[in-house]
Amino acid sequence: MTALRIKNLVKTYNKDTLALKGIDLDVNAGDFFALLGPNGAGKSTAIGIVSSLVNKTSGSVHVFGHDLDRDVVAVKANIGLVPQEFNFNSFETVLNTITNVAGYNGISRRTAKVRAEHYLKRLDLWDKRAATGRQLSGGMKRRLMIARALVHEPKLLILDEPTAGVDIEIRRSMWEYLTEINTQNGITIILTTHYLEEAEALCKNVAVIDRGEIIENGSVAKLLSQSMQETFVLTLYDDIGQAPQIAPFDFRLRDDANELEVDVPKGHSVTQMIEVLKDQGVVVGSIRTKSNRLEEFFIRLVSSGEATKLANQT
Repeated sequence: MTALRIKNLVKTYNKDTLALKGIDLDVNAGDFFALLGPNGAGKSTAIGIVSSLVNKTSGSVHVFGHDLDRDVVAVKANIGLVPQEFNFNSFETVLNTITNVAGYNGISRRTAKVRAEHYLKRLDLWDKRAATGRQLSGGMKRRLMIARALVHEPKLLILDEPTAGVDIEIRRSMWEYLTEINTQNGITIILTTHYLEEAEALCKNVAVIDRGEIIENGSVAKLLSQSMQETFVLTLYDDIGQAPQIAPFDFRLRDDANELEVDVPKGHSVTQMIEVLKDQGVVVGSIRTKSNRLEEFFIRLVSSGEATKLANQT
């Protein structure tokens, strides 16, 4: 079964700004799918239309066979959305945030409490159930939004930049949980991210959108085969005197003694890089991208004219 089918989807803002230029996209049930693209490419617009938060100009959207135009209630019942921005009541308790949303979806109070306990425990938030949203850290807020999106047990989970601003430990635990619900529960997941290593670690298939057009659509392995390297900045728990010399990674000490810059070449993962540092007794506290393979990939596609060629082939 196809979880999501988009056909000739067009969105025009203010009569002259074409945000989506007739895109086609299929996501199979059970897939873990990445939708990648630079800022302003059309990712959030497409997600907004699918989740009925944005009105389309033309085209069609089907979610598990339900037509968005004819049965928006069924479409919404099948979708759980985790948006980029925190959009819950920061003065409401964590538990009420979950149970109230369950009520909006027609779930009884008794069932809502059972499900809330399950998801909050699984996402390490049960101890915070009486805390208000404003008392949570950024990572906790992200996990709360995932729990909220799952409480009505949708078949399709859409995650828009779910790990933005999250430290590496929480990021990894979120990766593990998302993989679990995809493989064990069969939930179809669509992920938008700026981190190519996130798509590499989690996703099976990927579409790349740029300037409102799908310019690449296929397996993650195919996309990665076209990238060269990604550069990260690592913050360490302890200061080190000099940069490690560990092939094939190129480590460079930054101005701060507890920061390293590293190039991760094609064919190697961030996880591998962190493990080799750990073997040397160097513990990574946080990680952020400096320049990445995804950005380089976009630049090469657009500047070389390959984007036009690929768009014409899709």
